[in-house]
Amino acid sequence: MARPFHYKRVPVISGSDNPLNYAVGQIEKTTLECVADAIKHKQTLLAYQPVMRTDNQKVVAFYEGLIRVLDPSGRVIPAKDFMPEVENTEAGREIDVLALRMGLRALNNNPNLRLSINMSARSIGYQPWNNTLNRALNRNTAIGERLILEITESSAMHVPELVVDFMDRLQPKGICFAMDDFGSGQTAIRYFKDFLFDMLKIDGQFIQGIAGNPDNQALTKALISIAQHFDMLTVAECVECHEDAVMLTELGVDCLQGYFFAAPTTRPSWMRDTSMRAAGQ
Repeated sequence: MARPFHYKRVPVISGSDNPLNYAVGQIEKTTLECVADAIKHKQTLLAYQPVMRTDNQKVVAFYEGLIRVLDPSGRVIPAKDFMPEVENTEAGREIDVLALRMGLRALNNNPNLRLSINMSARSIGYQPWNNTLNRALNRNTAIGERLILEITESSAMHVPELVVDFMDRLQPKGICFAMDDFGSGQTAIRYFKDFLFDMLKIDGQFIQGIAGNPDNQALTKALISIAQHFDMLTVAECVECHEDAVMLTELGVDCLQGYFFAAPTTRPSWMRDTSMRAAGQ
């Protein structure tokens, strides 16, 4: 006779005792501690990536300044590895202030530089961020005409009314606004016509491998059409090969950004040139 099968009782693990939840919590804790320590000791820097004009792909339209932090060993950590954990925290606001401060300093020191800086819509009401911007504009009003502020689509939709008012106040000072990650699915059309961004950066999920993907070609064409209707410049993110650059040019994108042209670098050409002049080379 076959032996009867007995179910083994498995103890229920609560959320706080779940090993996976614990591990994730420890990673987030470590990330927050690392970022907080980097902020405290000013261990942050910008990495610059060029955004190229489509009509002449050897000409830089502007640079994007991407925030980086250094861990205790000096290793450079890109924003994608820590911003999701800190964006809704005080550390996220402080990171936005540091990125803005470094970007404004670069603009002040390089009169030919046009630069975009990322920010969260949550920083709109953060006084240290506003103080940093206002001080720089008071010292050098020409900076505003070379500054682009990038706000992600999801962040903009978090507080759409505040974003609209924020843009209305700063655009007369010459500052441009770019909606980052456009097409990621967060924008409500009823708000879109009120935003009046100057630039739309099309999300990389549509761009990577677009030359061989008719569906993404159609979607990207539709996104470009929306931007053109509202008289907004378009930038394709995550361009990684020649074939994709050719396809995007044919579709009518205004600018191209990605590793096909250059990786972000903490030592851009103008910084290297300054160092060589200082050394008398």
